[in-house]
Amino acid sequence: MTAVRLAVVGLFCLWPILTPAALPATGWDQLSPQEREALKPLEQRWSELSPERQERLRRGAARWQRMSPEERDRTRERMSHWRQMSPEERAQARERYRNFKQLPPEEQQRLRQSRNWYKNLPPQERERLRERWRNMTPEQRREFRERDRMPNRPGESDNAAPRGGRGRN
Repeated sequence: MTAVRLAVVGLFCLWPILTPAALPATGWDQLSPQEREALKPLEQRWSELSPERQERLRRGAARWQRMSPEERDRTRERMSHWRQMSPEERAQARERYRNFKQLPPEEQQRLRQSRNWYKNLPPQERERLRERWRNMTPEQRREFRERDRMPNRPGESDNAAPRGGRGRN
């Protein structure tokens, strides 16, 4: 699992782009049973949340209800990983996400395809590729990136591990 995917999921589930202005507060008892179930961890402090935050959480709860069990499991795993990341790692993930979204759609698609190709490799093959990367000189890494049009990640040097190099998919 990549940090970019974590950022995407976090943004998708927790921070919708459109937030209505001047929303009235919603009482806990006004929530549907499904919303209360999804938002149960927030029950005690629900009334302390701003109306905007309540609305964002309600939209996230609605998305959660539409997810398949498999999607929910993936989301739980990604959010658990997100919570374990340091503030610096989260900032880097957000920056990579912003950079990715600024790429042309064709480049985004190419990167998605490359990642899916890598992700679908057997674990031994991924490890072999990571080991090959670790054994490359900085010059060889630059040549590889130029040949395969792989940009450096923000703050990444040619000494960094390759994509997926932490064993997360």
